Amino acid sequence: MTDDQKDRQSDVKTVALFATCLVDLMRPNVGFASACLLEQAGYDVVVPEGQTCCGQPAYNGGDRRSARRAARHTMAILEGYDYVVVPSGSCAAMICKHYPALFSKGGGDYRRAMELSERTYELTTFLRDVAHYAPNVTLENETITYHDSCAGLRELHIQSQPRDLLNSCEGIHLAEMNKPDTCCGFGGTFCIKYPDISDRLVERKAEDIVATGATRVVAGDVGCILNMEGKLHRQGASVSVSHVAEILAGMVED
Repeated sequence: MTDDQKDRQSDVKTVALFATCLVDLMRPNVGFASACLLEQAGYDVVVPEGQTCCGQPAYNGGDRRSARRAARHTMAILEGYDYVVVPSGSCAAMICKHYPALFSKGGGDYRRAMELSERTYELTTFLRDVAHYAPNVTLENETITYHDSCAGLRELHIQSQPRDLLNSCEGIHLAEMNKPDTCCGFGGTFCIKYPDISDRLVERKAEDIVATGATRVVAGDVGCILNMEGKLHRQGASVSVSHVAEILAGMVED
């Protein structure tokens, strides 16, 4: 290896892909697509072993003790990487916004949480704003509509990032819903605690999706994807549902 090659190799930054529970258990293709995109963007990608839940369900349920235990574990396995990238607005928001709130200011855990927060990004934000990634995928004139997941939009301001990336792909027409930023009804434990309200919300979301005439709805959180996909399927709608990473990487599974 020449000196120039060694210098270029040393400049390559490492990304830890925090895959999330739902990706791991329900939609692993999203994890593979995310890793592919990050590698295409020029990063070394590592999926740290020992990943567990980020602690969001416990945090939202008021169980701060369990949430702190999950946060400490996650902080430990994500140490030493240049960046942490998460293909989920809600899990990224948990790490970026809520980990620091779990610990007393000034303490060691608080400092570790703040440090992790500063190098953690949701996938589309990282690709557009940090990696300046240009997707290299072409679709065959497909009309897509995009659903804004609640946590990603309201806590991390993820709205234009996925749309910019999708609009840069050839063969995609983006058709906006009437209310793309309304909740799909998933909300983690919300759909279990309040099933009737959740079902009405996803019913309205499905109606909004179908009204666009899109053949596919895309989102950035697997929870939303599963909820919308289930309702659309039960209604007999011919609309596919994908994670934005699957579209951008050309790794769609229907």
